[in-house]
Amino acid sequence: MKSEARTLDAAPIAAQPAQVIALKVTPAPRRSQRWLRPLLQRLIPASCGLILLLFIWQLASMSSKGFPTPYATWQAAVTLFADPFYNNGPNDQGIGWNVVASLQRVAIGFGLAALVGIPAGFLIGRFSFIAHMLNPIIALLRPVSPLAWLPIGLLLFQRAEPASSWTIFICSIWPMVINTAEGVQRIPQDYLNVARVLRLNEWTVMRRILFPAVLPAVLTGMRLSMGIAWLVIVAAEMLTGGLGIGFWIWNEWNNLNVENILIAIVVIGVVGLLLEQALMLLARRFSWDK
Repeated sequence: MKSEARTLDAAPIAAQPAQVIALKVTPAPRRSQRWLRPLLQRLIPASCGLILLLFIWQLASMSSKGFPTPYATWQAAVTLFADPFYNNGPNDQGIGWNVVASLQRVAIGFGLAALVGIPAGFLIGRFSFIAHMLNPIIALLRPVSPLAWLPIGLLLFQRAEPASSWTIFICSIWPMVINTAEGVQRIPQDYLNVARVLRLNEWTVMRRILFPAVLPAVLTGMRLSMGIAWLVIVAAEMLTGGLGIGFWIWNEWNNLNVENILIAIVVIGVVGLLLEQALMLLARRFSWDK
């Protein structure tokens, strides 16, 4: 009887059909889809902006006599970049050599500004006496137009080459000084209290505490200074002459080669963008916001 009862109780359970639960599996995205979609999200708006620029450029060339079309400028660029580093004498060199000459002047002026401006920013941010002494001078000289310093450089050096580097130096030093000083002043007081407890000397405080904490601010100031330096060198070279992209533009204007002027504008923009992006990558490398 007990075995029959067990059989009767188990019969309804055995009669129930088994339920199959369907699991929805989402396929993993392919590797190509992972980078293709973000790339398209960047390229499509950029392409639309470029097409809009070319459309406006074409309208400007149709409404203004003598203004080259995008196609005519492209043909001139093909001819120009076929041999960008030719050298037919000091007054006839390719656009590549002119860009290199401008970069050399920027490197000299920018390097000197970094050697002077970054330590000055540390001193201003660290010592209140030096800050009160130099802040009025910085506030007075910083708003001066960079090209206003060019005649002073010509008077001091009696030559155009150091005068251009001097102009780059004096206009690019202020962002590095100000950003470095503000970075030092924003350091938490606890860091300095620990240094006092450990009785560290000033050089050790600068090297071990201040510099690692202020490095992102220093790199931000350098990025701003680089943009100003590359902006100013073109105008300075137009006034001083010699080899350089600014003088090259002015020479092409005298020869009425408007296509080459537009090409030089694009080259200046591309070089400036590459310089800024390089410093931005360096700043992200040493940023604390990771």
